[in-house]
Amino acid sequence: MRYPQGGGLTAERQAFRERVRMEAVAMFADGRGSTEIAKELRVSVRSVQRWRQSWREAGRDALRSRGPVSRPKLNDRLFAILEEELVKGPVAHGWPDQRWTLDRIKTLIGRRFHKSMTLSGISQMLRRHGWSHQVPGRRAVERDEAAVAGWVKDAWPHLEPPRRRSGPGSSSKTRPDSR
Repeated sequence: MRYPQGGGLTAERQAFRERVRMEAVAMFADGRGSTEIAKELRVSVRSVQRWRQSWREAGRDALRSRGPVSRPKLNDRLFAILEEELVKGPVAHGWPDQRWTLDRIKTLIGRRFHKSMTLSGISQMLRRHGWSHQVPGRRAVERDEAAVAGWVKDAWPHLEPPRRRSGPGSSSKTRPDSR
């Protein structure tokens, strides 16, 4: 699988997939069919067919892992520096609140490393390194649960626009229903 910005499989996942391909090679040598191999290894028949063709043309080594598709934009050393910057918090980098957003992280990467990454690439890179979207670790001390519940019960229904009743009508924007 190829992902933008040098993402992709971890080393463990690459090793697992290579083991699956090597099991397929052993089954090819036994003369087993593609459908049977696909079912047993839980992969697509088309993958087995491609593996078999590569195996016939270049042997077992053709199915060995060749490493990552491309180098990541931020190597481990640079990502460690990015983590240090993220731990400092957004306020330390000039933003008014304590929320890290992908846009802010993109800006930080651009300022700090002079590199450009897509938002999805940043998200995948962060997930690969154990970061997730930001969720508060605890509720604010000032939060009054009773007041919040009361507001949701009393004030919110008046702010929300009323729903139209379902019934016969016209889907045309220019012609009202015939009633």
